[in-house]
Amino acid sequence: MRTAVFPRVPRILLRTPRKPTESLAKVKIAVLNVFPDARFGREDDVVEAEASSVERLREQIRNQKIRDTARTVLLRGRATNTIRFGLNKQAAYVGTLSFAAEATPLGDIEVLIETDDVDRLIDDIAESTLKKPGEALR
Repeated sequence: MRTAVFPRVPRILLRTPRKPTESLAKVKIAVLNVFPDARFGREDDVVEAEASSVERLREQIRNQKIRDTARTVLLRGRATNTIRFGLNKQAAYVGTLSFAAEATPLGDIEVLIETDDVDRLIDDIAESTLKKPGEALR
């Protein structure tokens, strides 16, 4: 098994709305299920946290066998030094990774990853199942 060496990920910013009917503890569990090192800042009608590890995200993508889907979402959300995407909060709460395609009634977990090497990080999190190892990203 290969040991992943990720590019430096200085910050992962997480933000999700919390409706009055939602338990703060459950919202935090949803975030921690994907980013177990999350440190929470704001915890009122909006929950905000910061993390630095993508390891659990990577594990869930592999375990659920959704690398190509995840790769498509990550590539679509990339910019110069960031990757932006949404995760379904209810799915995250039960330990399942589901990328948000449309807005959900309870709101999604908005993820913003800041990194020095966006393409390499995407390749490390969700490498293509269609390319050979070491081959350049398309």
